[in-house]
This record gives sequence, C-alpha cells and structure tokens, in this order.
Amino acid sequence: MTIDLLKEMPQITGEIGRVKADLPSPPTLCKAFDRISMSVCRVLLRQSAQLHDPSKHGAIDATFYERSAASRHYCQRPSYRVQKLKVTKLVDTDSQAVLDVHCSTNREGSDSDLAEQIARRNAGDLRSLAADKGYDKEALRENLRELGIRPLIKHRIFAPYDHAHNARIDEQRYNQRSMTETVNSAVKRSLGFAVRARSWFREFREIALMCEVYNIKRFVNR
Repeated sequence: MTIDLLKEMPQITGEIGRVKADLPSPPTLCKAFDRISMSVCRVLLRQSAQLHDPSKHGAIDATFYERSAASRHYCQRPSYRVQKLKVTKLVDTDSQAVLDVHCSTNREGSDSDLAEQIARRNAGDLRSLAADKGYDKEALRENLRELGIRPLIKHRIFAPYDHAHNARIDEQRYNQRSMTETVNSAVKRSLGFAVRARSWFREFREIALMCEVYNIKRFVNR
C-alpha cells in the first residue's frame, strides 16, 4: 500500500529526492522494515516527541489493538490465537505527544511493574507520572520517588488514611491523566484500531510507527 500511494504522490517522492522509477518493490520494503529493531523505533519515537518540547509531566495507560490477519487459514497454520495486542503508552500531558510505548501479546504480569519499567527508561525526562487506580501499588510509588519522579496515583480506599493520601495529590496534574485516553482515541481514529502485520515483532514496530506518525502530524498541524 505504501508503494502504491507514493506512486500517486509525485510531490512527496520529490521531497525525498526520488522519482516513481526509484521506488523499491513491496517485498524489498518489507525486508528493510524487518531490519529495523524495536530499540531504533523507540529512538525515532523519542525524536518525534522532542519536536513538541515535552513538559516532563507524563501519564500512562493501556489500550488494545486488534490483530487483523489475512485469512482464517493463515490463523490456523501458525497458531495465530492472540486476537489483541496490549499497548501501554506514556504520554506528555501538556503537549499530548507519545513519549514511549510498550507492546505485549498477553495480559500476564502487573501493570504496575510495566509502568516502572517504562518510567526507568524515561527517568531523566519525567518529573511526575499520573496513572489511574489500576496502578495502585506502594512499591511502584517508592521506586518512582527513587527515580526522582513524583507519583500521581490515587490509593484505593481500604482505610481512612487512604483518604488523606489522596487529598495530598495535586488534583490538577492528576486529572491530566485523561490525556492518555485522548491520545489513544486520536491515534486509532486517524491511523486505525488494528495492526496489519502478521508476525508479532512487525506488529510491535507498526504500533511504534503509528505513534511516531501521530507525533509528527500533531507537530505539523499545530
């Protein structure tokens, strides 16, 4: 699809210094895409986020993307049983840029542990991190404080003192966690709610590429 679109867009191919005859065949493009590691995709995502001058106040939440395989026959042949990808995004609450993304084919493990992993990767770029009560875990709060990140995660109410903990949270910053839902909705509406790649590692890169394109589009249109 990418090659077909570029053939119909001479202005775009001109911008990248190519003509219609220079465009590679689709299999060549797919093989080149396979050589790009997820670490490189994260670097590109970080670079696209820096276009927005992030505020260092982040929010984290998970969403799901459908896996659209070509046919039932293909699904049965490689035991393609997982129907959805779990995607966790770290979003800058002021600019609504996607700072980092984590993809998984299963729902095992704690959301809190995953949030800590993402926070450690971005520790130098965050001053606070907001999340809903699904990330309520004291170990996560302690680890975030050790990283120099202020946790904005409300306690689930089990005792009267939990009300006091929640009262000390910066409500204005905490309420900005809804920006993750806004970003998830915007990405899915503009770039699709399903991934088209057939292998899980290509699907992970496709999700990262979606987030990069979203960041660039938001920067261009602002």
